[in-house]
Amino acid sequence: MITSVSNERVKNVALLQKKARARKEQDCFVVEGARMAGEAEEDRLIEAFASESFLRRPENEALCARLHAEPVSDRVMEAMSDTRTPQGIIAVIRRREAKPREMISSPAPLILLLEHLQDPGNLGTILRTGEGAGVSGVLMSEDTVDIYNPKVIRSTMGSIYRVPFAYVPDLGRAAEELKGQGVHLYAAHLAGERSYDEEDYRRAAAFMIGNEGAGLSSSLAGMADGLVRIPMRGRVESLNAAVSAAILLYEADRQRRREKSCQK
Repeated sequence: MITSVSNERVKNVALLQKKARARKEQDCFVVEGARMAGEAEEDRLIEAFASESFLRRPENEALCARLHAEPVSDRVMEAMSDTRTPQGIIAVIRRREAKPREMISSPAPLILLLEHLQDPGNLGTILRTGEGAGVSGVLMSEDTVDIYNPKVIRSTMGSIYRVPFAYVPDLGRAAEELKGQGVHLYAAHLAGERSYDEEDYRRAAAFMIGNEGAGLSSSLAGMADGLVRIPMRGRVESLNAAVSAAILLYEADRQRRREKSCQK
């Protein structure tokens, strides 16, 4: 059992929790909790740690055995955890990103392009919502918040493992390549002349979502096949990026589900 917070493995986990650079250099990230650790693919698991109190509970025995979790004291677990109330088990996982071309392999892919998003909770929620709405993949500009940030990981509720995603050096070029593959681009934009529910998303489509404060850059918005707006009542000017993404994705999913039901 590891009982010292000065242990090199313990200090490294704490470093991975705090520093995006360390996660990138070591090509890994950290997950916490039985659900997130339990859903990790075996070939991506690097190491795992379980606290004394977590190990004492009989229902956790099988998980700890499967992950070969190293026992640590509760104090050590607190030192490694990113939360005030540690869940008792931590795993270090290998990073994995998809190739953009893999996201358009289906007949009518549904893609998200995210430009300069900075809020970890927004990104995590978008990934989780994307899975629920059947998104084919998420492409992000390199200045978007680190998807392996612990706050993002927690917000995904496991979708980090299942939704294909990738950072791209030039989001505009990626958008052009999607258009070349027959994907229609739609930008959520205040200048949109058509409501989001007036477009047809049953074909290959991609939604572009911009920075929480500044929105989409003019260059990226200018590449859109259509600018769409989400109607607002009251004095509200715009919605949270994650909420906007959810509205657009579920409208596309609704249209596609309806088409499938009509074909039966």
